[in-house]
Amino acid sequence: MSAHDARGRILPGALVNGQPATLGVMGGGQLGRMFVHAAQRMGYFTAVLDPDPASPAGRVSHHHIQTDYLDEQGLAQLMQRSAAITTEFENVPAPALLTLGAHRLVAPAAPAVAIAQDRAKEKAHFASCGVPVAPHAVIDTPQQLAAVQDTLLPGILKTARLGYDGKGQIRVKTRAELVAAWDELKRVPCVLEQLLPLVAECSVIVARGADGQMVHFPVQRNRHRNGILATTEVYDGNVPPTPAAQAIEATKSIAEGLQYVGVLCVEFFLLQDGSLVVNEMAPRPHNSGHYSLDACDHSQFDLQVCTLTGLPLPQPRLHSPAIMLNLLGDIWHQFHGTPPWDEVLALPGTHLHLYGKLDAKPGRKMGHLNITGPTLEQVRATARAAAKVLGLEPV
Repeated sequence: MSAHDARGRILPGALVNGQPATLGVMGGGQLGRMFVHAAQRMGYFTAVLDPDPASPAGRVSHHHIQTDYLDEQGLAQLMQRSAAITTEFENVPAPALLTLGAHRLVAPAAPAVAIAQDRAKEKAHFASCGVPVAPHAVIDTPQQLAAVQDTLLPGILKTARLGYDGKGQIRVKTRAELVAAWDELKRVPCVLEQLLPLVAECSVIVARGADGQMVHFPVQRNRHRNGILATTEVYDGNVPPTPAAQAIEATKSIAEGLQYVGVLCVEFFLLQDGSLVVNEMAPRPHNSGHYSLDACDHSQFDLQVCTLTGLPLPQPRLHSPAIMLNLLGDIWHQFHGTPPWDEVLALPGTHLHLYGKLDAKPGRKMGHLNITGPTLEQVRATARAAAKVLGLEPV
C-alpha cells in the first residue's frame, strides 16, 4: 500500500502496512532533531540515518539507522522505511542523495546540494541568477594564485568545500599572507573574497514545493562571533525596506534557478552604500531561522515537512518580535556544569531549546534561547538580562 494519495501527497496519518507513513532524514544533528519533532507532531513516523549512536535526531526518531552516509545497506534500509527523504546538513555526500533519489523523492535533490557544497559553483549559480556577489577569485592552482588581482586584498580565503562556522577560512591582507594561507589550507581548491565594508549581515529563508509554490520568512538580522552565529533579531524594520525586499527576491530567484524543493537559507551582506551582496546558501533549515519555532505560526521545520510531503505551504506570519541567542558549550564550561536555566526561564518570554547533546565542548552548538514579547523593547531587555545571567556578550 502506497503512502501517497492520488495527487502524490503524503498525508499526515496515512497508513502503510498498518503504520503511519515514515519520513527519512540524512543526518542526525539538531536540525534533524527539530525536523523529527515537527514531523512526529503532524503524525508521521521518522527514520534517521547517522553513524553516531548518540545523535540528537537518532535518539528521538522511531528508527535510527547507524551507518555511514555511503553505506549501501544503510541507504537501502532508509529507502525501504521511508516514503520521502530529506537532509539536515549540506555535507551529506551528493552521491548518496543520487542513490536515494533514484527510488524515492529526495528534497532537496542531489544537484542543488552539490552546488551548495562548492563555493565556486555556488557563486557561479548566484551570478547566473543575477544576484550580486562579492568580488572574488577561484584558486585551484599555483598559476591562479599568482594571477590574483591586488584589488581583492585584503580578503578572506575560504576552502571551496567543507567549510562552516568559520572553519576553513583565513583573513589575508597581503600577497605573502595569501600564499601562506593557501599552504596552511593544504592547497585545496579555495575562493578568495574581497573584504567589504559591512553594515550588517542578514539572511532569508524560503520554502519551495515541487509544484513551484514558494513562501518566505521575514529577513533575519544576524551577528556572528568567531565565525559562529551568536544572535538573530527579527522584527519589522530590522533591515531597511529596499535591501530587505531585494534579499527576499534574490533568495526566490536562487531557489527558482535550482528548481529547489525544500527549505533554503541564503545569507547576505548589507554594505555601507546600502547595496546587498550574497554570501552563501544552506540547502536546509538554518540556525538563523530557529526563532520561528516560537515567534511564527509556522516554523521552518513545519515547512520542511510540507515541502517533503507535498502539503500546501502556508505563508508564515511573525506574531512577535524575537531574538535568538545561540548557546555554545562554552557556557557549560563557564559554570562547570549545568547553566542556571531556572534564572533564565524566570525571565518573561524565554523559550529554551536544548539539543540533547551529552558532551558540551567549547564552540559546540548545544541549544538556543528564543525570546519573544509584545514589544521590541521588552524583547531586547529580556535578551540583555538573559545574556548577563549566562555570561554572554551584551546583546
